[in-house]
Amino acid sequence: MTKAGYCSIIGLPNSGKSTLLNSFLGQKLAITNSKPQTTRKRILGILSEEEYQIIFFDTPGALKPSYLLQERFLAYIMSSAKDADVINLLIDINDEPHGEKTFANETVMKILNLDNKKKILALNKIDLIKSEKEIENAVNFFMKNTNAFDAVIPISASANINLDTLKKKIIEFLPEHPKYYPDDLITDENERFFVSEIIREKILEIFHEEIPYSVEVVIEDFKERNMGKDYISASIVVEKESQKPILIGKEGSSIKKLGEIARKEIENFLEREVFLELRIKVKEKWRNDKNMLKRFGYYNLPED
Repeated sequence: MTKAGYCSIIGLPNSGKSTLLNSFLGQKLAITNSKPQTTRKRILGILSEEEYQIIFFDTPGALKPSYLLQERFLAYIMSSAKDADVINLLIDINDEPHGEKTFANETVMKILNLDNKKKILALNKIDLIKSEKEIENAVNFFMKNTNAFDAVIPISASANINLDTLKKKIIEFLPEHPKYYPDDLITDENERFFVSEIIREKILEIFHEEIPYSVEVVIEDFKERNMGKDYISASIVVEKESQKPILIGKEGSSIKKLGEIARKEIENFLEREVFLELRIKVKEKWRNDKNMLKRFGYYNLPED
């Protein structure tokens, strides 16, 4: 009998959730960036070996919502936790050595109060701490002062430190169950989803201030061709007319740069050449528009 089940990765923005998922899978599945709110939807990643299958949920960062889109983030986090066999909470040990901000978060506390869930606390980014004693003290602090967790493990998702220990603990907590997915499947998302995420990742990298948070990327057309390059048409949706010239740049320089960088990354991901066409559309206040959010694939609110 194999072990198989679901592990939800939760934490505040920038705690390293997507980096952890990518490190476990050994390839880039979720986009990463130092800006908060990089992950917007629940991303499923599947790690399969002969004896086990871990199905990871990478979730948005837990935060206090300021608009409807962020309320959707919280809905994804809660649904992921409820669907999981194991909850893996990440804390950036450098940013909050005692977890002050994490344990003050209402969504995190709701999740920690869920019954019948195995819970692991992963203290991330220990590669940035020089003293082994400091790491040991942090682990001891959380073991003494929190009783919500079945294990406390110091890790570095980016430097691949202690990830085998964390993985073994997750497997230990999984139920005996047949595998849910074929061994060669690493996600249930389609290519369109990942192409839109790559474009959004490059917007996060290139643009500053409010632009990345006001942007949604919609794949309008995706044609695979036997002869010649695949054709991809994507719309970049913004909230204000004033944001269009920022994305376009002087004489189209910014959107040209975005297109070139995104196209190369998409070609690396798809392992084939593509022709990428980018358009900019304005949808005012889309982050607070329920119908627009539904069109963009943001579900999971109770009233939906």
